Amino acid sequence: KQMKKCSKNRLASRQSFWAELNVVCLHHQNVVRVIAASTCPSSQESVGTIVMEYVGSSTLHHIIYGRCAKPRGGSHDLNLVQCLGYSCDIVSGLVFLHSQQIVHLDLKPANIFITEQNV
Repeated sequence: KQMKKCSKNRLASRQSFWAELNVVCLHHQNVVRVIAASTCPSSQESVGTIVMEYVGSSTLHHIIYGRCAKPRGGSHDLNLVQCLGYSCDIVSGLVFLHSQQIVHLDLKPANIFITEQNV
């Protein structure tokens, strides 16, 4: 993941980068692990790069709009049980992050990765 600079506030960009690295030592089944990170010289467009564990390429966005392998339950139409399952997983991850004083500031279906185990 490339962390782009905010053109108006370099300090905020750096703080955002280091804040994202706070999850390095955290382990939870619903939170992607950080493997490594590196910073870039201030002359570059990027603040740095964060290497995260591979969890698959399917996102909740893909599942909602039907552009993935079959989701939980085997159908492309999400039913109530599937929605509740994904919602519980998301809430579980967020509760864990919040217990560690971390707030996810870009929560959207495209940023919710779904593993092959549908977690």
